[in-house]
Amino acid sequence: MRKIYGVQNLIVYLASVGYPLNEKQVHDLILNKDIPHLRPFNNMIVFNLDHIDWWVSQRLKP
Repeated sequence: MRKIYGVQNLIVYLASVGYPLNEKQVHDLILNKDIPHLRPFNNMIVFNLDHIDWWVSQRLKP
């Protein structure tokens, strides 16, 4: 499983795959549980890149 830790690293990854978001947008998606993520500890957010790739592909569908 490919993982990314933290919102800033996710922002960089999303930009690299052609789906740029800013920090506020990512935090809103997390708050509304609209983006796949894990929170093993209160101050740690983990993103499974396989799930993120699927999520991006769903968002880019017409």
